[in-house]
Amino acid sequence: MGWPLGPQDDEPSNVSNAHKLQGKLLRTVGDVDHNGHPASTLEVVNALTNVFDLLVVPGGGRSIGKSPYAARR
Repeated sequence: MGWPLGPQDDEPSNVSNAHKLQGKLLRTVGDVDHNGHPASTLEVVNALTNVFDLLVVPGGGRSIGKSPYAARR
């Protein structure tokens, strides 16, 4: 998206839109996701205004949410 971020980056932002999420939420993140830093997930978690579950999987990568462990959770 480039740097620095501008107003055009706010509209599609997960952080800016977190308040719109509804229902039971489970956010999963692996701590070795090479495409998105786990800190990005924590920004969204901080913006959430409803109750949710957070599953951080040490050693998990980008597709950790599709793992049998995450599915069981």
